Amino acid sequence: MIVTALLLGALALWGASRLTWFAEFRDGGVRGTVLYRETGEQRATALVPLALLALAGVAGVIATGGWARRVLGVVLALAGAAAVWTGIDGVRFGGYAAGLPVSQMLIGRGLAVLGGILVAAGGLAAVKGAGKAARLGTKYAAPATRKKTRDPDAELWEALSEGEDPTDVRGRHSE
Repeated sequence: MIVTALLLGALALWGASRLTWFAEFRDGGVRGTVLYRETGEQRATALVPLALLALAGVAGVIATGGWARRVLGVVLALAGAAAVWTGIDGVRFGGYAAGLPVSQMLIGRGLAVLGGILVAAGGLAAVKGAGKAARLGTKYAAPATRKKTRDPDAELWEALSEGEDPTDVRGRHSE
C-alpha cells in the first residue's frame, strides 16, 4: 500500500508538471494576439523534485525499518503537504477569457493535489507501520542479530535434560 501510494503520487505530480497551469492572451505584435501558456513545471518548479522525492521514498521505505522509516515517513508526509499547497496556491475558479484551456489548468492543479495527498498518505502509512513491515535484508541477517524467541516450556525441559533443577530459584545445580 505504501509503495503503491508513493508511485501513484509521483506519477500524478509528474503528470501535473506537464499540463498547462497558466494561460492568457498576449499582444504578439505583428502576429496579433497570441495564447501564452506555462506548464506546471514552469509555474511550480517544485513538482518534479517532489515527484523524484516520492520515487526515492519508495526505495527508502523498502530498505529501512524502525526509526529511520519513521523519519522518512515524516519527510514524505511533509513533501505531500507541500505538493497539495503547490496545487492549491493561485487557483482561480472564474474570470477566464473564452478560448483559454481552463479545464487543462484545473486538471493540472487537481493532479498536483491528488499526487500530494497520495504521497502524504504513503508517508503517514510508513510512519504508522514502521515497526511492523519487514525491511530489506532481514531474511539474511546474521543469527546473532535475529531476535530469539524461546518457548518457556522448552527451556524447562532443556534444564532437566542438562541435570539442572528448574524449580531452584538461585539457579544452582542439584547435587
